[in-house]
Amino acid sequence: MEAAVRPAWIGLALAVLVAAVAVQPSPAQETVRPIAPQDRLSGSAFMSAEARALQADDASNPAMLWVKDGEDIWARKTGVAERSCADCHGEAGASMKGVAARYPAFDPASQKPVTLDQRINICRTINQKAEPFAPESQPALAIASYVGLQSRGMPITPPDDKRLKPFLEAGRSLFGLRQGQLNLSCANCHDALWGGKLGGSPIPQAHPTGYPIYRLEWQGIGSLQRRLRNCMTGVRAEPFAPNSIEFTEIELYLAERAKGMTVETPAIRP
Repeated sequence: MEAAVRPAWIGLALAVLVAAVAVQPSPAQETVRPIAPQDRLSGSAFMSAEARALQADDASNPAMLWVKDGEDIWARKTGVAERSCADCHGEAGASMKGVAARYPAFDPASQKPVTLDQRINICRTINQKAEPFAPESQPALAIASYVGLQSRGMPITPPDDKRLKPFLEAGRSLFGLRQGQLNLSCANCHDALWGGKLGGSPIPQAHPTGYPIYRLEWQGIGSLQRRLRNCMTGVRAEPFAPNSIEFTEIELYLAERAKGMTVETPAIRP
């Protein structure tokens, strides 16, 4: 009799588990050493030349369709206040330049960090008196892509704000926390095994240089939180709730890891 066909994810899970054995620290060892600043690479460095060319050409980059929708949202009056983003902020090319490179940032009202997506929704509910965008919805990704585009080519510059320190440290801890049935942390793959292969795909260094990204696997655009959820389900862990403080803390730590790297939004990834 022929052997039963094994689901593809089982082979993938086993491959990760076997690879992780090589980086399993002893109780006396510290966590996996972070990547040195001079060795940092954007996820685009692990793509094919064809994928990099697709990202570089705005006429071919499919994520630019979301950017165009975001431009329309920026100028559209909405909510009870009948106000548009442009009514408060003016021309996005000027007012939003560098903004996406500075998030997550501390929000005095909530006394915690918020992501760019969360800040956009705060503006909608307070200034436009409109319903917030749902996580991963088309308009949420569109306006985030449009705002993110205004920072393209600029360095990622996390805020130097002492109020963020406990949240940053919590994100650092979450990055090194082993989770799920495979008992793996983010660091086990993205610090210790970067440049290797997982299911035929390269393992990048987890630098958030291009979000929202158009992922070829998704055939659509998605946020950094969507990518983080994918990783968590990949190690058979229960993902955090959308827009949870845990996701924001991880995003804050990832931004600190990528400090000084260039914003590529909207990027393409495999």
